[in-house]
This record gives sequence, C-alpha cells and structure tokens, in this order.
Amino acid sequence: MNDSQPALAASRNPSGAALEPRTRRRGRRTSATRVIAFLLLTLWALVSLFPLYWVFVTALSPPSVVMSTPPRLIPDPPTLVNFVRLFGRSQIFGWLANSAIVSVTVALSNILLGTMAGYVLAKKRFPGASIAFWIVILTMMIPGQATLVPMYLLVNKLGWLDSLRAVIVPDLVIAFSIFLMKQYLTSFPTEMIEAAKLDGAGELRILLQVVMPVAKPGIAVLGIFTFVDYWNGFFWPLLVLSSSENLTIQVGLSTLRFQFTTDFGLWNAGAVFAMIPVFIVFFSFQRYFLRGITIGAIKG
Repeated sequence: MNDSQPALAASRNPSGAALEPRTRRRGRRTSATRVIAFLLLTLWALVSLFPLYWVFVTALSPPSVVMSTPPRLIPDPPTLVNFVRLFGRSQIFGWLANSAIVSVTVALSNILLGTMAGYVLAKKRFPGASIAFWIVILTMMIPGQATLVPMYLLVNKLGWLDSLRAVIVPDLVIAFSIFLMKQYLTSFPTEMIEAAKLDGAGELRILLQVVMPVAKPGIAVLGIFTFVDYWNGFFWPLLVLSSSENLTIQVGLSTLRFQFTTDFGLWNAGAVFAMIPVFIVFFSFQRYFLRGITIGAIKG
C-alpha cells in the first residue's frame, strides 16, 4: 500500500509540481492585504495632516510669499517675522491666560463633579436612580443652539456679561462628564468599596482615595476632552465677551483682520501658538488617555 500512495498523488497532480499548501497561500494574501492597508492608511494620514503642515508653513513664511502662486510647500526663507508681528500687535498672552483659566477651571470642576455624580449613579441604589440617569441622557440630546438665548438672558440678568464667569459657570458640570464617568465606574469593583467601608472610610474618602486613583484613565479622557473643547470654544465666548482684555484665544485671533484683506501669516502664527497648550496637555496625559480609550473599547 505504501507503493501505491505516490502513484495516487501523481494521478491527482499530472504535472508533477507540488501543490502549494493552503496556509502559505493564505499567508501571502494576508501579507498583501496588510501592505495595501498600510499604504492606504499612510496616504490617509498624510492627507489629514497636510492642513496642519500648511499652517506651520504659512506661519514661518514671509508675508510677501504667503499667497504666492504657485504656493510654496517649504518656507523659503523660513522666518519668525509673523510671530514678532503677532506679539507686537495683539494681546495674545492675555488671551492665552483667559483661555487657560476657562479651560482648566471647567475641566477640573467637571472631573470632580462629574466623577461624584457618576459614582453615585453607578454604585448607589436609591429611588429614581434610573430616572435621574435618563434625564442626564435626555439633556445630552438637546442642541446647544436651543439653550443659547435663555442662557444669554440669564447671564445678562446676573450681570456677568463681558466676564469670564459667563463662560465658566454655566459649564461647571455638563451631562457628558456625568455620563462618561457613570459608564466607566459601572464596572468598578464593588468589593473595594465594601472593604473601604469596613475599614471605617466615609463616602468622600472612598471617592477621593479609592475610586479616583483607580479611575485615572477615565478621568484623563474626560479631562483632555473637556480641556480641548473649551480651549477651542468660540461661539459662546464670542456672544458674552466684548472687551479685548477679556477675550479667549480663539475669539481674540478672530479680531486679527483688516477691512479689505486677511493676513494669513499673522493668523496662522496665532494658530500655531494656540496649539502649544493642547499638545502639552495631550502628551502629558497620553498614557492614561490611551488606557482609558482602550478600556472603554473593551468594555463596549
């Protein structure tokens, strides 16, 4: 019977060539698919990053060549003249300070209050808990434009127009922060809370010393999202702020314009300067941010 096996194989493959294993063919297809996916993703990344690259090129180009035709993809010669003009003709440092006050205050208050509310909704059982959570969800469905007029009238009634209080106080805690932390803390081990109670810890101590240290990835995600959102906020600060010394960075940059022309070099120099705090915040908390995004994806 051993002698008949080669003959049987030869009859099935008359050419005499060895059949290629299926696993090898599948491996080649997988490798080709990965190469194509890598090339497509690289192309997409380059296309997505080109506007950011163009902002830097324009900011580092002399004003005389910013709108030249054809456009120059490399600053020739590179210069800092747009930044010098920006510092000399604007109150950009004051605008940066105002944006920092607003963004940091709103981010910290949402981290604290959002975590407290999320902890209560996730780990406490009380009458109306599910109703309270659905009210939070419903408030997230209301368009922001629908609340602009009543919020503006309220701020005007309180005498807060043209002050940073008008930008900070209405958003000390938002529905998104409560929803995010509630979802994150739902899977928090209840045994840790019970063990802390057995040791005599109160609710505030449990929150600050047990829950929040373990919830650092979720807090990092919330903090970065909130900081970037309010750092880039434009429409509401534009409505309630009027004095040049009280403007935030995004509203302040919009005032750097002339009646008949637009100075793109000056604008993009301001945009580059305004990006720096966002990069610092993101890369400072990148480790926790990536962990929070990954854990959220795994939890579904």
